[in-house]
Amino acid sequence: MSHYFTNDNEKSEEKEINIKVGGQSLKFITDNGIFSKKGLDFGTRTLLESIEPEKIKGDVLDFGCGYGPIGIYLKKVCNCNIDMVDINERAISLAKKNAALNNVNVNIFKSDIFSNVDKKYDFIITNPPIRVGNKILYEILFSSLKHLKEKGKLLFVINKDQGAKSVMKNLNETCSTKLIEKNKGFYVILAENR
Repeated sequence: MSHYFTNDNEKSEEKEINIKVGGQSLKFITDNGIFSKKGLDFGTRTLLESIEPEKIKGDVLDFGCGYGPIGIYLKKVCNCNIDMVDINERAISLAKKNAALNNVNVNIFKSDIFSNVDKKYDFIITNPPIRVGNKILYEILFSSLKHLKEKGKLLFVINKDQGAKSVMKNLNETCSTKLIEKNKGFYVILAENR
């Protein structure tokens, strides 16, 4: 679980990987201590492939960006402004390298949940860090709703075995949720304020 917070005990061993998703070929530098360092994880792939690029516009936040696959892919295929945040210093450094490597102009900065986020978004898109536990996961998801513009949307992926149905049920108490995609146990969920 160290990849969510710190890399102090992880020796750096950067390597380049190639990813093809949604018709885009992208290159990424990954490293030890970073989520899914060997390639694009199935949940993130399911999330990205469920997106209709023409519907993603305006200001978009990639929350928990890791080395950057969500935000960088979105900047390639959508007409939008992208902010990317993570708590992990190594992830931030890699995301900046990967934005340059893929020739995209995005804004990347460190934030502990939303502590350094001072604006509202049309979309917040995330593969949230499930292993931080339910308390922090729910804080992330419910705080996301407060950082959306009036008609903003939260789009995220979660595995059925990690509580997708209960997350939808709990979010539905304060916002509207809709299941967008199901793929091998992964649920892509759209939430928006009522």
